[in-house]
Amino acid sequence: MEKQFNSSESLALITEMIQKAKKEAAGDGSFQFLLWGWVIAICNFGHYGLAKSGFEMPYVVWLAIIPASIWSFTHAYRERRKARLKSHLDDMLGQLWITVFSAMIIVLAFMGTLGFNHSPVILVLAGIGVFCSGALIKDKSVKLGGLVLFLGAIVGFLMPIDEQYLVAGVSIVLGYLFPGYLLKSKFKNRV
Repeated sequence: MEKQFNSSESLALITEMIQKAKKEAAGDGSFQFLLWGWVIAICNFGHYGLAKSGFEMPYVVWLAIIPASIWSFTHAYRERRKARLKSHLDDMLGQLWITVFSAMIIVLAFMGTLGFNHSPVILVLAGIGVFCSGALIKDKSVKLGGLVLFLGAIVGFLMPIDEQYLVAGVSIVLGYLFPGYLLKSKFKNRV
């Protein structure tokens, strides 16, 4: 025999189900923040260090993006396939980051036209992605990370090109890694 719920029990059950669905939909978004935060920070700091030491091709460190991209896309694909709940939020976040990534590729393709002042522009684009992600998942620390990236872009535009890599590295640590670790901690507490 099925149990009959009164109105407050029904409301409590519905609320609990919605909360569970929100938790699963939001997932542990920290993976991408942490992966890209570490890779991009290391590449920026590596480029800066190599350029300051007089290395002829400091940009070689950016080849680390290739395996990181493969790992990122593979992880996202696997997570999407095993998710029991595919939400509009997941689709929005995916489309947002595909758009940001595409814009970054365009900027990098024309970095010579930009006088190699591409790092601050990349920070602006990353800031848009991070801030909007924070708004979509309703997380203030992620939104703050986006604002940090915007501030880093402003500082970067005021610096010589080699120094922009140092500014970008620090901005990525503060704007990607800190929010990423906070998301990871919040996810562990939710589950």
